[in-house]
Amino acid sequence: MSGRTHARACPERTCVGCRERAVKNELLRIVAVEGACVPDPRGTLPGRGAYVHPATACLDQAVRRRAFPRALRVPGALDVKALRHHVEQAQGC
Repeated sequence: MSGRTHARACPERTCVGCRERAVKNELLRIVAVEGACVPDPRGTLPGRGAYVHPATACLDQAVRRRAFPRALRVPGALDVKALRHHVEQAQGC
């Protein structure tokens, strides 16, 4: 018998804002589309993804640290208006 368990392991990702590891379904996937950060809650959009907690504190940290362009490997700044709107709607602000 192998050392594997039968329970399905949940993949973990690192939040680009607070740099904490969390289960993938607790984080919001972000992709770069035409110079903007676009939320991908279903995780189906093509391209490289970055993950962030759906909280304004983590989003602000990621923007301040310029983490999105680095994580998504795109040159220059990215527009985060749509992403910020999505996070605020999710929090009920």
